[in-house]
Amino acid sequence: MTRSEVDISAVAEWVRQARRVTVLTGAGISTDSGIPDFRGPNGVWTRDPKAERLATLDVYLNDPQVRRESWAKRLAHEAWQARPNAGHEALVELERSGRLRALITQNVDGLHQRAGSSDDRVIEIHGTIWFAECMSCWDRHPMNEILDRVRAGEADPPCELCGGIIKSATISFGQALKEDVIQACVEAAADCDLFIAIGTSLAVHPAAGLCVVAVRAGARLVIINAQETPYDEIADAVINDPIGEVLPAIVEAAGL
Repeated sequence: MTRSEVDISAVAEWVRQARRVTVLTGAGISTDSGIPDFRGPNGVWTRDPKAERLATLDVYLNDPQVRRESWAKRLAHEAWQARPNAGHEALVELERSGRLRALITQNVDGLHQRAGSSDDRVIEIHGTIWFAECMSCWDRHPMNEILDRVRAGEADPPCELCGGIIKSATISFGQALKEDVIQACVEAAADCDLFIAIGTSLAVHPAAGLCVVAVRAGARLVIINAQETPYDEIADAVINDPIGEVLPAIVEAAGL
């Protein structure tokens, strides 16, 4: 057996033994669905470091040109046409087995829910691109309603209630995370016997720190990611093979 096969076999056994599994996913699980990651070799910010400005709150709020660029990019976002892949579907099977405590995702694409993951299991730590909200009065609408206004010629559509700036309901750099969401993530990490981090560089906090929360609470830690992460040294297993192959193999080997 190869090293990867040994690791997959071990992780599958841990899944079989687990009563509560908490999963953390990052951009890497969605690349097979055609959505590029951010920090990988071909990531959005790797190829175009200036693109990170579009995701910085102060810049977005203070620069109308950045907002116009952001709305143009939202029109063409890969998420609208993307479909769940084998990695997302494997996590649905994990949930159906009754072992999934929570599925914490740093992604905003909604692909876990589209694959069949339950809303009450998915915690979207960075929000969702499928809704938009006013940054002044917090009026909230489905994103497609706002994009229709952009298509009709509003390059930077204001809130129709208060005239405020509208942004996707995602967490930008410099924007505070929602305390109740963070609390739910910490509780899920502390209340599991197996924590699996998938497709995340574990470079962004507080999400990355959930690995430590889980390990300190006595859980096994498994990291499945294409590149090394800062938490590999405390993990019980690290697998660097493609997520779309690894997750289905683990689920199949675990007999779920």
